[in-house]
Amino acid sequence: MNWAGPEFVIVIVAISTSGWVINNWIRARHGYALEDEWGGKTGRASDEATQALQSENTRLREDVAEMEERMRVLERIVTDRGFDVSTQIEALRDAPARIESGSAAR
Repeated sequence: MNWAGPEFVIVIVAISTSGWVINNWIRARHGYALEDEWGGKTGRASDEATQALQSENTRLREDVAEMEERMRVLERIVTDRGFDVSTQIEALRDAPARIESGSAAR
C-alpha cells in the first residue's frame, strides 16, 4: 500500500465513518443517547412521548379503517347499476336516524 497516496486517506475516512455508524447502532440498540456528526447527543424519547405517539397512531388507524369502510360504501353505490343512486344515498342518510331511534325504543 502506498502510504502517501490518496488511497490511504480514503481508507482512513472509510474506517472512521464505519466506526461512527457501528457506534451509533450499538448505542441505539441498548438505549443510550445517540451522537450526531458534531458530537452532540440526541436522547431517546420519553415514555410519555412514546405513549402519546402510540395513542395517536391507534386513533389514526381507526380513522383510516372508518374511511376505508366509507369508501367501500361509495364504491358500491357508484359501481352498482341495478339500483337508483339517489335512493341509496337517502337510505344511507336515514340509517343513523333509524339506528338512534331503534336504540331509544329499547
